[in-house]
Amino acid sequence: MAQLVVLAPVAVGAAYSIIAAVLAILWMRLPRRPPPPNLPPVTVLKPLYGADKNLRENLRSICVQDYPDYQVVLAIQRLDDPAIPIAREIAAEFGPSRVSLAIADAPPRLNGKAENLARAMALARHDTIVISDSDVKTARHYLSTVVPPLSDPDVGAVCTLYRAAVAGNVYEKLELLSFNCDTIPFVILAVTFRLARFCLGASTAIRRETLDRIGGFAALAGYMAEDVEMGRRIAAAGRRLVFLPHLVETLVDLPDVRSWWNHQVYWDQNARVASLPGFIALLFLKSVPFAIVFAAMRALDAVGLEILAAALALRMASAAAILAFCAGDREGLRALWLLPLRDVAGLVCWISAAAKRDFVRRSVRRDLAPDGRIVADDR
Repeated sequence: MAQLVVLAPVAVGAAYSIIAAVLAILWMRLPRRPPPPNLPPVTVLKPLYGADKNLRENLRSICVQDYPDYQVVLAIQRLDDPAIPIAREIAAEFGPSRVSLAIADAPPRLNGKAENLARAMALARHDTIVISDSDVKTARHYLSTVVPPLSDPDVGAVCTLYRAAVAGNVYEKLELLSFNCDTIPFVILAVTFRLARFCLGASTAIRRETLDRIGGFAALAGYMAEDVEMGRRIAAAGRRLVFLPHLVETLVDLPDVRSWWNHQVYWDQNARVASLPGFIALLFLKSVPFAIVFAAMRALDAVGLEILAAALALRMASAAAILAFCAGDREGLRALWLLPLRDVAGLVCWISAAAKRDFVRRSVRRDLAPDGRIVADDR
């Protein structure tokens, strides 16, 4: 009986691997409409915290968009932040008509990103708002892709998926595989079956009117996953969430094992907050670690090893298909040999995320309530 219990997630995970790969490849090939002639002016909010890897390149990519009228607000919440000199260089290069700086002495209290965005809104000149994280690199047609769906008044927010890139050390390669092999197809599956009631905070477009209706960024600062709460509030207001078959790049910056571990657990905690049933379902998709357990329970006999070999082969093949034909990720294909290690570590991360009642974001630790709210530290 115990072996059958362990074998169940192997079978479910194997079936999911095939379904997810097919859906992800087909979804990314959906036709893309050309941008309309009359595009509204846009304010792009870039919350900064520290000098991320390739930060100057990331910021320049949003400042050279093929878009008629837009403003970029670079928001920083520490006067000693190492991102400030880079932000000032970008502001000097592109001028005040393109780049505005929102620099404040206001270290994070709850959700630092939401607090930073709330202050940045004070400088926003336009009513169409795009959120783009500091570690995101965009193509020149990014704004002309993400903004047009907002012309439909029933649309509350528009999101694009993102793929990890520029992974140097082994921890960054493991993170890249987590994003590109697992997060991308999982989000696409949720979108396909209309289960996505969240935004993707790294790349989201929203109208000021919708943002005001849900209470603004200040109302999201009490939550660990501000993008999840934003999506919930938009859906509760009767507006649709649109996800586009477009990928931006998020550059992986994890210098050591501690930062990698904290980030992995943090993402699993996000999944738990977004949907507890979805988080539990993730456990039954981890075919490789359970196949290892199954083989060990059978003392590595022929049946156990055959099941393990089949689970590994299917997992590697489906992941390779997603990387090649959905994410367009040659970097991930070169690191694919690390995927079994990532899958085993992923099970340990899942268990930790299920048990932890605090989280670490940008090296700041906060206590976490069961409903995803941040417990304020008044010391």
